Amino acid sequence: MSGDDRQSQLAREHKERQAQRAAEQAAKAKRNTFIGAGVAVALVAGGIIAATTMLGRSDATPMAAEETPSASPSASTSVPAVPSASPSVSAGPVSCTYKKETNAGVPTKYVGMPGKKPNKKLKQMTILTNHGKIVIDLMTDQAPCSVNAMDFLAKKNFFDNTKCQRLVTPDVSGLHLLQCGDPLAKADGVNPTDGQGSAGFTYGDENIGMPYSQGVVFITQPSGSAGQNGSQFAISLSNDNTQLPAEYSVLGVVSEGMEMMLGIAKDEKDLIVNPNDVTGDGGTTAPKKPVIIKDVRLS
Repeated sequence: MSGDDRQSQLAREHKERQAQRAAEQAAKAKRNTFIGAGVAVALVAGGIIAATTMLGRSDATPMAAEETPSASPSASTSVPAVPSASPSVSAGPVSCTYKKETNAGVPTKYVGMPGKKPNKKLKQMTILTNHGKIVIDLMTDQAPCSVNAMDFLAKKNFFDNTKCQRLVTPDVSGLHLLQCGDPLAKADGVNPTDGQGSAGFTYGDENIGMPYSQGVVFITQPSGSAGQNGSQFAISLSNDNTQLPAEYSVLGVVSEGMEMMLGIAKDEKDLIVNPNDVTGDGGTTAPKKPVIIKDVRLS
């Protein structure tokens, strides 16, 4: 083999290795896009805004800024109405199916499996935090298995003394929401596995296709997946979260505590920004004032 041929072969092998590494990076980013955490990662416009902010490129102008819906949070902190939609209501007895978590790499706090028969009389979920109380009016008829899972975990004290791992504002990610339910999260803006924690089981989708207006609470799962719901949930803090895909199971709507949540972080200065939250490489952007869940009760 001539010297030129050898050089060409080495160049090809180098290019192939680069392509392989790029594919591995892409696969990793896809896995971390929303393993219970990175809601905004999959949003192109939101990602551009967030990356520009996080990397300190104050002189850059996001290309998609004019195409992005207004990111300003709603000025009103009044109790939001239940989203207007026509979700299907289960008729007759309901049997829920829960499956063991199959992803061995997910940090897990396992406290058992919920029963198959949901209590359809449950109407409210109360979350006691170090900042105050959050009350959620549940959509039990439309999401009986989601409510059943939350009730089981609450009775097992699964959420007690856990930190809400993710809080993002429009200027950082294009979204405005608080995300909780990772039992092992440090919520320090650094821990790479924040947002990946699990209760060790998954269950199917229900009550999907509803708008994520301010106060709407939905169960999170990997973006583009189906039937991967678990312990994590997000609370929409704005009417501007229209970029989110209509694939998340809606649990209910906040009726008390919205003003308190809006006061925790108004913009980037109130957050510990994690650039990897946007790229999908692991970890989450967290509030500087930690949101610690003391207790969760369903009634």
